[in-house]
Amino acid sequence: MNLLDFVLVGGYVVFLLAMGVYFNRRQTSQEDYYVGGRTVRWWASGISTMATQLGTISFVSAPAFVALKDVAAGGGLGWLAYEFGVPLALVFIMIFLLPVYHRAGVISIYEYLEKRFDGSTRVFVSLLFQISRGLATGVTVYAVGFVVAIFFGETDPGRVWPYIIGIGIITILYDALGGIRAVIWSDVIQMAILGIGIFILAAVAYWQVGGLEPVLSVYADEPERFRVLDFQWGYGSGQDYAFWPMLLGGFFLYIAYYGCDQSQVQRELSVGSIDSVKRSLLLNALARFPIVLLYCAMGLLIGGFTLLTPEFRALIPAEHPDWMVPLFIVNYLPHGLIGFLFIAVLAAAMSSLDSALNSMSAASMRDLYQPYFRPNASERHYLLVSKLFTVFWGVFAVSFAFVVPSISDTVIEAINKVGSLLYGPIFAAFFLGILTRWATPLGVKAGVTVGIGLNLYLWLGVPQLSWLWWNVFGMVAAVLTALVLSKAFPRVTREVPLQPEEPSQLNWPLRYALVVVYFFGIIAFCGWLQALAAS
Repeated sequence: MNLLDFVLVGGYVVFLLAMGVYFNRRQTSQEDYYVGGRTVRWWASGISTMATQLGTISFVSAPAFVALKDVAAGGGLGWLAYEFGVPLALVFIMIFLLPVYHRAGVISIYEYLEKRFDGSTRVFVSLLFQISRGLATGVTVYAVGFVVAIFFGETDPGRVWPYIIGIGIITILYDALGGIRAVIWSDVIQMAILGIGIFILAAVAYWQVGGLEPVLSVYADEPERFRVLDFQWGYGSGQDYAFWPMLLGGFFLYIAYYGCDQSQVQRELSVGSIDSVKRSLLLNALARFPIVLLYCAMGLLIGGFTLLTPEFRALIPAEHPDWMVPLFIVNYLPHGLIGFLFIAVLAAAMSSLDSALNSMSAASMRDLYQPYFRPNASERHYLLVSKLFTVFWGVFAVSFAFVVPSISDTVIEAINKVGSLLYGPIFAAFFLGILTRWATPLGVKAGVTVGIGLNLYLWLGVPQLSWLWWNVFGMVAAVLTALVLSKAFPRVTREVPLQPEEPSQLNWPLRYALVVVYFFGIIAFCGWLQALAAS
């Protein structure tokens, strides 16, 4: 990078920090810090949620997965199958989960579990979230640090630490100062930068490779790279991304992710009305697939250029296909655009990191510190401690990032699977609380434990089963265990006091039906794309 690139990147960092300072001055309470006084615009919340999805893995790793990863190991446009469960899952959340959270007036969604069951249930599930999200965030910091280092010509893993620390400091500062408003509005800006970055990269790759025909010709011997619909059950070698585990496992995965994970739900709690919350989720249900399709297309264009350009392909280590996008930026784009796309990579990183830090802080503050250590402190004290928890989790993630390389070569894949290990059982806790009346605290805690135990067994003992099924089996095992124990050891259960339901101004049943039609449209489009490639 040259002086122009550094000026652009420096200006962007200063802007982020100034935004944090600006929102810091408007905070007087935890509600301001964690849910923006519940005054955030629905479209800003929706864009922020999508920006988190379009993180570094999507912007850098997914294009390499689509273009370069061995098809037998799941590479290719099978990545699109990740989107099959999203629309249906968001309809479920809009109907059953988010209205309850809003009417319960919670900041941490795990507060609901205490109102419905007891304090130990709340702490148990909240700790599961905090520990798993903290470790996953540390892995993300390490991966991002490595990608950023490439822009500075550094590929030695032992010299990545300055970039890890730099990313951590910037994210911690603006996040700790600005709270959820800084997270959401920076994500809106970052989403715009990412979108422009995708189009720039796709256009440059298209020009460099000489159009679509050379790209299609280079993949002519690999028509299976364009296979999206693989109607198998996800049991056996190479079936992790088959149709049924991606659809059914993905449905449970995304319900848990969008509806039972504080890092996602916190944005929706920042929106004032239930109608607005549903609009935010509707935006995600409709816009997420086109965005994923765009960065997959970008990956195929850059991948086609890579396979047709031996000197560039030689720069990408076989064990690090993720280097494809950053190396393409550094080697084939002019200065100025390099700086802009470096900002896009930073934006992809920060859109994932900032929400994780703020949500872990909210869970630590609301579920542990306030109820058990200082239940009667002032709002000023709580606001200060909230910021300190954000700093703590930022330092934790950065510190763990230094440990990542020494654990094992497969740690990134292993920790990514932790989500599916826990999500099904955690969803079961909320499912039992909201949709049943006689589940008991003992039953729920035992059910979550059994669900996680079953998933651990499947991970270690049945490796041929697609890990996406863990979301289904863990949830079902948790629910059945909880219901059996609740019947065997009944007790009086709590009713959660809810605010009156708001009258809706919109025809939501019609919108739900349109989302379902859209889901079938995605499947049909993927079938058409696959048939077109085969012909």
